[in-house]
Amino acid sequence: MVANKKIFLILLFFLLSIFFSPSPGYSKNLIWGGCGITKKAFMAELSKAYEKKTGIKIHLKGGGATYGIRAVGIGRIDIGGSCRHKIKGDLLERNTRLIPVAWDALVVIVNKKNRLTNITTKQLKDILLGKITNWKQIGGRDRPIKVVIRKSKISGVSYMLREMVFGDANKDFRPDAIIKKSSGPVEKYVEKHLDAIAVSGISSARKRKGLKFLNLNGLAPTKKNIGTGKYPLVRPLYLTVALRPSKMVRDFIKFALSDEGQAIISKQGTVNLKEKYGTH
Repeated sequence: MVANKKIFLILLFFLLSIFFSPSPGYSKNLIWGGCGITKKAFMAELSKAYEKKTGIKIHLKGGGATYGIRAVGIGRIDIGGSCRHKIKGDLLERNTRLIPVAWDALVVIVNKKNRLTNITTKQLKDILLGKITNWKQIGGRDRPIKVVIRKSKISGVSYMLREMVFGDANKDFRPDAIIKKSSGPVEKYVEKHLDAIAVSGISSARKRKGLKFLNLNGLAPTKKNIGTGKYPLVRPLYLTVALRPSKMVRDFIKFALSDEGQAIISKQGTVNLKEKYGTH
């Protein structure tokens, strides 16, 4: 049954690549697709700088981290963006290579009016599992906690959260959690609801004025704490390429990894490769 499902998914991806293949007008340019967090962390500015430097336009699409890996594997897009690792042994992801270009952190987000400032990893686990259900149990108001999560377990945030916090990418969270289709709607919900809590990528969440980041185990998710590795939930951000990428793709990857490209990434407030465990 599992094998048949995987074969069906592979066939579906190939059919989508045929019927929704890029138009001829894109042939001299590149198409990037993938996770919104990676896009907000550096890809938007990096692509603008690359176009200015080379004249090659990079068309940016969404789709999420899983799309950013699998769509590259079937040739649907040229380059992908992912904020999670490849799933080991997954047939839809084996024909891709993930190249780390920057670092991000998973942050615990609450409404900016929430009076809480810190949470422990143990408390976060218990909230996600439904063992802690009221803010007063961790020093907050006497109000029920609303947990908001991503729909897919293999999305960038959900997969890495489960892997880093629980050591189990298939871990189930509390059954009454509010489910949203992507990180954007998760963040918007928390902005609008005082009792909500969620986990998102800092590169995306920091752009929203209605959110507050809770310190985790007493540590704030600052660029310094992320770079030195002191903050607990640090993860790489990847560019995804085929196993045998074209010269155009290879040239862009070289730019992203160059001093110029890494400086652009850092300027966005994102930790680049040299800043990880470096001196700030």
